[in-house]
Parts: sequence; C-alpha cells; structure tokens
Amino acid sequence: MNHKDFISVLSQRTGASTKVTQTLVNNLLAEMTSRFEEGESLQVQNFGTFEVKKKLERIVVNPTNGQRMLVPPKLALSFKPSLSLKDAVQEGGEG
Repeated sequence: MNHKDFISVLSQRTGASTKVTQTLVNNLLAEMTSRFEEGESLQVQNFGTFEVKKKLERIVVNPTNGQRMLVPPKLALSFKPSLSLKDAVQEGGEG
C-alpha cells in the first residue's frame, strides 16, 4: 500500500475528506519527525515504541581486501512492536 492508498482508506474509515485526512497525516508525521530529531522516544499504545538509539563507533573489516575501517557513531531509529500488534500480525499470517 502506498501513501495515496493509505490516505484514501483512512479517509473512508473516518468519514473525513481526503484533503483533511492528508493534512492530519502530514502533521502527524512532521511532529513525529521533529521528536525523533530531538532524540525523543514515542510510545503508541497497542502499536509499539519508536526509539532513537545511539550506535557506538566500531571497526569493520572489508571482506574483499581485509582492510579495517572505523565506522563513526550514529543515531538510528528503531521500532519495537507491542505484544498486541505482534499477536495481530501472527494471527493474520495464519490461514
């Protein structure tokens, strides 16, 4: 499902116009992005937790030439689904 399809389905489910739904989704995503840029976590009940994690610097080896390289530290966004979401996906996958 792409973004346009998602907006269309959400619009039908809520009874709101496509334009209003599009604005709400864009505002939601903008606010989430803003929070993640500040390093904050976001917990959505019955869905999961988005968290910004620090990845430490590490040494990797290039397998083709054996050269060692230092990978600098960075921030990465991670998602941990809730148990109810895991269960729903698991039940939906059976059948």
